[in-house]
Amino acid sequence: MVSTMQGLIVFAAVVGGFLFLFLLSGIRIVNEYERGVVFRLGRLVGARGPGLFYVIPVIERMVKMDLRVVALDVPKQEVITRDNVTVRVNAVCYFRVFDPCNAVVQVQHYWIATSQMAQTTLRSVLGQAELDELLAERDQINHKLQQIIDEATDPWGVKVTAVEVKDVELPPEMQRAIARQAEAERERRAKIIAAEGEYQASERLADAARIVGAAPPALQLRFLQTLAEIATENNSTTIFPVPIDLFEAFLSRRAAEAPPRAASPSPPAE
Repeated sequence: MVSTMQGLIVFAAVVGGFLFLFLLSGIRIVNEYERGVVFRLGRLVGARGPGLFYVIPVIERMVKMDLRVVALDVPKQEVITRDNVTVRVNAVCYFRVFDPCNAVVQVQHYWIATSQMAQTTLRSVLGQAELDELLAERDQINHKLQQIIDEATDPWGVKVTAVEVKDVELPPEMQRAIARQAEAERERRAKIIAAEGEYQASERLADAARIVGAAPPALQLRFLQTLAEIATENNSTTIFPVPIDLFEAFLSRRAAEAPPRAASPSPPAE
């Protein structure tokens, strides 16, 4: 009788221990950046957390969802642009789960689905742009990618915050063509700048000529200044022109002293 009672006590203790562990297994702890999506007998109950809560074992099941921003690396895609240039482009997509219930119920493996959506959208959008737009208007393309992917993933409870095109890999022959184009553009700008400089210099010289022409003594002062600059250097011989103005007085006097020419007789009329 005593042994039977002892056996019952041991059995009750074992059953109680298992029951205690069974009930204890329903305790769940969810971090601040997580939510627990609870299903009761296969039906969605809702999201719980953060903190400590209880899930009924066997009857309820919990799926833990991370709400932090995820940086998804989109692998390189081969894209044919609108001007028929083949390029390889990769990107990075930043997204987060804002509705954990839809992320579990509406889509299977939201991570993979978002990655596939980003790849297909990247090929589609870049295929509608020309190579120059892809290289120069990167911000507009990134914004367009973000809008399209975000609209597609919104029913899944996924918010795409940004999409950035990281690298555009061009064929070698296209790289050489772009380098030649850039070199030609730089030469064109250099010639334009040189021509504008010549034009401005000619305008200044024309203005200086008009000023000197209006004031002849200014030419004499400039001549004397030039002689002073030449004399400062170590020159053994200095050659300088003599202005014609110095001889104008002598030429005018000689013209005045010269006798007038006699008029030639006209031929007799017949």
